[in-house]
Amino acid sequence: MFRYIDLFAGPGIYEDGNVSTPIMLARSIAQDYSLKDKVQFVFNDLYFSEELRANFEAEFPRGTFPKKAYFMDKEVGVYENIYAYLEKSTMKLGANGKTWWNEQPSLLFFDPFGYRGMRTVTLAKFLKNWGNEIFLFINTKRINPALENEQFEELMRLWFPTRFDTLKVEVRKQASVPARLEYILTSLREEFVKLLGDNRPVYCCAFRFQEEDSRTTSHYILHITKGFRGYDLCKSVYNKYANEDLVLHNGSNTYTFDPKKCANEISLFGDTLGAVEALKDLLCEEYKKRRINVLSLFEEHQKTSKYSREHYTAALRKAVKDGRAESEFTDGKNHKVSVLIDPACIVQFK
Repeated sequence: MFRYIDLFAGPGIYEDGNVSTPIMLARSIAQDYSLKDKVQFVFNDLYFSEELRANFEAEFPRGTFPKKAYFMDKEVGVYENIYAYLEKSTMKLGANGKTWWNEQPSLLFFDPFGYRGMRTVTLAKFLKNWGNEIFLFINTKRINPALENEQFEELMRLWFPTRFDTLKVEVRKQASVPARLEYILTSLREEFVKLLGDNRPVYCCAFRFQEEDSRTTSHYILHITKGFRGYDLCKSVYNKYANEDLVLHNGSNTYTFDPKKCANEISLFGDTLGAVEALKDLLCEEYKKRRINVLSLFEEHQKTSKYSREHYTAALRKAVKDGRAESEFTDGKNHKVSVLIDPACIVQFK
């Protein structure tokens, strides 16, 4: 069984008729027979729980999903049982008495539209269980000024339980608002690293939304995982919807959606030539004179970069085209492209 947990789920359908995350997600899962019988939905909303239940069951009558969906109406930040639920270990010892496995791998969407209710210690305990992942909605308009307001210090210390004092000093030294926001995101990742302990890897990737009428960032969706495969997948999804090209290792470490570009009828998927060119140069320098299969290169390098799988494919093909590398396939097949992320594809850098 897999759980999807949404603590601020909303009504399911807004007044303008648009659907929110619970309905959108359920529609996709209902069409996927490999997931439909395994997923359990856990929804909570202080104000819209019954409205969500009615909207959800109108489209998905009971029995659509074998696992019962739960609808709660508790206030996050006040109702302590929510934190106990998230912190509870779902790891079980296998029949052999040696191997541990997660009985209920879970994806948590934490969307408070501000800062109330966020407890990083709880989220770190949730993340410890194998297979658990988090999408965290961060409203920068509220968090950035809250760091400077003593009235919100208690809440901010729940966000940054080990780094708040350092963060409050260091964030002021950042040269620009974007730099401050990047520093805040980095500090949050470091909280998870410290709280998880044992030098466990923590992979974070952020998707940034720009304001419609300015260059100001309105909010982030931050993906947090311990698994590099989930990190790889999330970057590919973020890259699909980003429409602003970024040199990810030499600037903002986020994928960005700018609604102004859609208003000007510019392609939703943007132009990634700058990112591809930058990654090509980076790989040609780091792997100079090396011979390596492309899958090994990708899995080795992507763990420490924000570039997506699509960026790597395009960058390596560009390296071959520019004469900075040579490629060959060892599987005996006739391939129409010069590079694939596959163990049978070998790249020799010059």
